[in-house]
Amino acid sequence: MQKTKSFLLLFSLALAIVSCNTSYKTQAVQYNDYTISKTEKADEKLNALIKPYADSVNKSMNDVIAVAEITMERGQPEGALGNLLADIMLDAARRTYKTQVDAALVNAGGIRLPSIAAGNITRGKVFELAPFDNVIVLLKLTGQQLQNFLNHISSRDGWPVSGLTMQIKNKQAVNVKINNVPLDTNAIYTIALPDYVANGGDDAAMLRNIPQQNNGYIFRDGIIGYLSKTDKEGIKISSKIENRVTNAE
Repeated sequence: MQKTKSFLLLFSLALAIVSCNTSYKTQAVQYNDYTISKTEKADEKLNALIKPYADSVNKSMNDVIAVAEITMERGQPEGALGNLLADIMLDAARRTYKTQVDAALVNAGGIRLPSIAAGNITRGKVFELAPFDNVIVLLKLTGQQLQNFLNHISSRDGWPVSGLTMQIKNKQAVNVKINNVPLDTNAIYTIALPDYVANGGDDAAMLRNIPQQNNGYIFRDGIIGYLSKTDKEGIKISSKIENRVTNAE
């Protein structure tokens, strides 16, 4: 147990040092309460101690896990990159919860890169794209609750979605369809989304008190898993705009 704690501490410190020279970093680190005096000798010893772990982290982050066939942009009200990530969230939610999930939504602000260029995608690039440890959670919403949430999304010019389509008119969601069926305000829908949003982030206060299913599965892990699996199948990553979210004329 002590060895495990020591390794976790060293690994966390390695990530901290690596992040000084690269743009990826963890957003939350679990640590024990250790005191390290700020002296040159202590710094030299510490750097020497964690260098192998820092090198290992750097190597891992430089691993190519997939190849993008085209450049994909985040975009609003819809973009190819956003569509890809929403599809990954829906797939991961169905797979890890082993239940029917009607739709998935990803907050636009949680996508931290404007685009992914055609060519190699490294593990580090995914950390840049999704640096937060957001967990995929499920909410059961009435059609009216979902409509209210989609109105909120529409007031922010649209977010990436999968499993549903809608139009934005006067900052409201109109012509909403779930799997090609018009939204029923009396029905119950199972929706996957980041826990940050489910907990009221991005001003989604209407979701804060709705019970959640949370299995602890991190969205970024879902992205890495999907990209790696697709690459092993010899398929290049691609996505396109499909008029999932459009501005009504």
